[in-house]
Amino acid sequence: MEATQPPSTPPPPPPSPEYPVALSVEYPDRDLNRVSTAFRIFAVIPIAIVLGSIGGYSGEWANGGSSTGVAVGGTGLLFIPPLLMILFREKYPRWWYDWNLQLLRFVNRVGTYVALMNDRYPSTDEEQWVRLDFPYPDANRELNRWLPLVKWFLAIPHYIVLFFLYIGLFFAVVAAWFAILFTGRYPRGIFDFVEGVIRWHNRVVGYALILVTDEYPPFRLTP
Repeated sequence: MEATQPPSTPPPPPPSPEYPVALSVEYPDRDLNRVSTAFRIFAVIPIAIVLGSIGGYSGEWANGGSSTGVAVGGTGLLFIPPLLMILFREKYPRWWYDWNLQLLRFVNRVGTYVALMNDRYPSTDEEQWVRLDFPYPDANRELNRWLPLVKWFLAIPHYIVLFFLYIGLFFAVVAAWFAILFTGRYPRGIFDFVEGVIRWHNRVVGYALILVTDEYPPFRLTP
């Protein structure tokens, strides 16, 4: 009589391929500064002014005998120049890539600081607790020269989903604010959700705004 063989365990599903725009935020497994957390909205003002002054637009035009000037600050991410270079030259200048990468890292350090994910003050150049990276694209072989013209349109489903995720993120950060004030700790479940929303946001930015990949962003919070 043959012995009954136990059913074999099915192999685990293959891991999801990692999207080219990868972000992770180091979880602060310690007590956070409650005073810094309580007044974060005021503490962030100086570095927010620095961030808002990067890039932007200034111009002047004449109207009769007078002239009018305007200056607008912005995040300074390059969109139109890479679009034109990919479209007409099939090229993505390396220094434009470096600029967008470093500036986006800075933006995320400030953003995660506002979201209370760390109590260290954001640096203008050190990576600190945020890890953001995406490979330098070979525009001639890896990027479709016509796709940048419609990426903003193709990403509309993500804009809709992110709108609702941003609402959830707001209430999650408010809940984390109270949790830190009373316990000194950032609840891990809330932290993972906030990190996931920020990760999703950066994937859409990489695809539709700074144009470093043609791979459509996945609809997930996880890596």
